[in-house]
Amino acid sequence: MLHEFLTLNRVELIGRCRQKIAKRFAPSEVPSPSAHGVPLLLEQITSILVRQQRMHGRNGAGPESLSATTDIGRAATLHGTELLTQSYSIDQVVRDYGDLCQAVTELAVEKKAAISAEEFRTLNGCLDNAIADAATSFGSARQNDIDNQAQTLHARLNHFTAEHRRLVEVAVQSFDAMQSGSVGLNGATANLLRHALNELKSPAQRTLPEIHLLSEATTVTSR
Repeated sequence: MLHEFLTLNRVELIGRCRQKIAKRFAPSEVPSPSAHGVPLLLEQITSILVRQQRMHGRNGAGPESLSATTDIGRAATLHGTELLTQSYSIDQVVRDYGDLCQAVTELAVEKKAAISAEEFRTLNGCLDNAIADAATSFGSARQNDIDNQAQTLHARLNHFTAEHRRLVEVAVQSFDAMQSGSVGLNGATANLLRHALNELKSPAQRTLPEIHLLSEATTVTSR
């Protein structure tokens, strides 16, 4: 029975999945295990297989089976959001669950475990649903981040534009007054012009790098 195989080899399967994940990251960037990732999914699939065995011979899925499937979806949704905070790409989100299918298949072949086609269909169905829910959650969370960063970028640009316009206006008016000859080069107006010109450098040096970083963060890539 597949549920017995998963229970007996739980530690080995989790270890193999983590090894597969580690191969896709630099040593210093390997993410920490997720609370809603493969270990939890393994438990949920095992539970579904046990329930499926109990319900063998019935037509359709009973309430317990549907509840277990919903639990997988909820956990996968949380997992997808967690992976976004760990700098995963959408491709890595999909592979994260695909690793479990590969690990089960590889170990079953090695141990010559007798697993029925129906059990493998159940396993693959659970994994397909988990991948879909995790990927959807990942995409939604990522879009929310992009939207929030875009709003921040818009606010920073508005502030920069208003401050820049104000300082330019002060500088122009001060220069016009000095050019008219009504004020001296060493008076308050000249000091105001000098102050405005110095301040014009400050917003650019302080704000433009932040705007550049936010602009990069809001650019949708293929990741």
